[in-house]
Amino acid sequence: MAYIISDDCTNCGACEGECPVEAISEQADKRVIDADTCISCGACAAVCPVEAISEE
Repeated sequence: MAYIISDDCTNCGACEGECPVEAISEQADKRVIDADTCISCGACAAVCPVEAISEE
């Protein structure tokens, strides 16, 4: 199950650098996770300072 980024995202970019499969990108002033690429490792959620990332 892929992770998702909520509207609480502050677009800090911390998550993007942690993703081992580069599933996170910036779109419309926030980060988004490509569900087809995400391997559900949770690395992004662990570093999110506002806890905006959760499992779908």
